[in-house]
Amino acid sequence: MIMINVTTASGFFLLGFSDTRELQILHALLFLVMNLLGLAGNFIIITITTLDPQLQSPMYFYLKHLSLLDLSSLSVTVPQSVLNSLTGRGYISYAQCELQVFFFTSFACGEVAILTVMSYDRYVAICFPLHYEVIMSPRMCRFAVAAVWISGGITGTLCTATTFSIRFCGAKIIHQFFCDIPQLLKLSCSNDYIGVVGAVAFMVVVGTACFTAIVLSYVQIFSTVLRMPSAEGRSKVFSTCLPHLCVVTFCITTGIFAYLKPTSDSTTALDLMLSMFYTVLPPTFNPVIYSLKNEAMKTAARKLLLSDRFPGGKLIFSCCS
Repeated sequence: MIMINVTTASGFFLLGFSDTRELQILHALLFLVMNLLGLAGNFIIITITTLDPQLQSPMYFYLKHLSLLDLSSLSVTVPQSVLNSLTGRGYISYAQCELQVFFFTSFACGEVAILTVMSYDRYVAICFPLHYEVIMSPRMCRFAVAAVWISGGITGTLCTATTFSIRFCGAKIIHQFFCDIPQLLKLSCSNDYIGVVGAVAFMVVVGTACFTAIVLSYVQIFSTVLRMPSAEGRSKVFSTCLPHLCVVTFCITTGIFAYLKPTSDSTTALDLMLSMFYTVLPPTFNPVIYSLKNEAMKTAARKLLLSDRFPGGKLIFSCCS
């Protein structure tokens, strides 16, 4: 019945993970828990990097904007997917799908850009510590963050404009839990999606360039660290930088692979897992990865939870400790 309605409506139908009601509820609960954890973790990072005077260095300034992007990215896809699973409808209007594509691509590209800036920040801090304050001046930090948000907005506008300039027809069924560009391309009535392919190719090229810059930065970092005389210093840098590099590699490579691989007529477990790897998991676990081994962040979070600025914080901390 829903599919018949979608064929005559102007919107789309998101298939999601399963047609089985029990699995739909399980998916909704899982995504809801991950969404709440991601929102809470990113909100805490944004709060403590804003309020704590000890966390006002460029590294924490960039981390705050990464958390802003993560929080925004989670809010674009996950709530709609949870609602669709709970209601069993799966319908999303044309305008909602358009907005989802715009915000998702904007925040995703912004996240790749900020991760590139963060890797360069660590490169300067470790390889050129005496020049760090000059290179990473407040003006430079503001310029870098502005460039991140503007580049994300431009990419989102480009991808949205080209994607929705094509003509859709048929059942308009999307084999995903959100409006994903590769899946939307399958719904084109003709071969008028050259502009979209160009936009996706541009995203892939930019993503590859950012990933290459990140890898080169970490290669220089690790080569510098290996020359350090202090074993404790080497251990500290490796324990901080390696998880960051693994997350960046995981996120960017899965995203590029998902956008380059041919789309199938029916959804597969691989397609759904790949989409989770570059949409849901990074924003959820970034707060943990970027803060777990950072004593300054843990101390600031502890101070926040125990302070009067965070109602109920003492109870939360006592339960978690």
